[in-house]
Amino acid sequence: MSTPTIIVYGIPNCDTVKKARAWLQEQGLAYQFHDFKKQGVPAERLPAWMAAVGWEKLLNRQGTTWRKLDAAVQAGVTDTRSAAALMCEQPSVIKRPVVEWQGGPAGDVTVGFSPEAWNARAAGHSKA
Repeated sequence: MSTPTIIVYGIPNCDTVKKARAWLQEQGLAYQFHDFKKQGVPAERLPAWMAAVGWEKLLNRQGTTWRKLDAAVQAGVTDTRSAAALMCEQPSVIKRPVVEWQGGPAGDVTVGFSPEAWNARAAGHSKA
């Protein structure tokens, strides 16, 4: 039986990503980290993330990157296609971390970090 793999997508210096990674380590859960800055946004994963949580939740409109965008660029994000294009071009507009909880239900993806919500998910994963 293979160990379920948790994949954490984000930016290493993001405070929320740091908290999420520390929490996973404290729980003794093995995970892979995908660095948006070094590895880019995996465009082939974006449709699954948007299907799981919705593009509106995935797009961080409260972040600095979004606020610095030209108003015309912001106004142009109106659907899945335009949101995906912006996320590939500007990975920092993606709410972080994006976590794929493999071994769980298909499409088991979370965005952001909440220890309370993660506790139940962690129960189904093998310890490192």
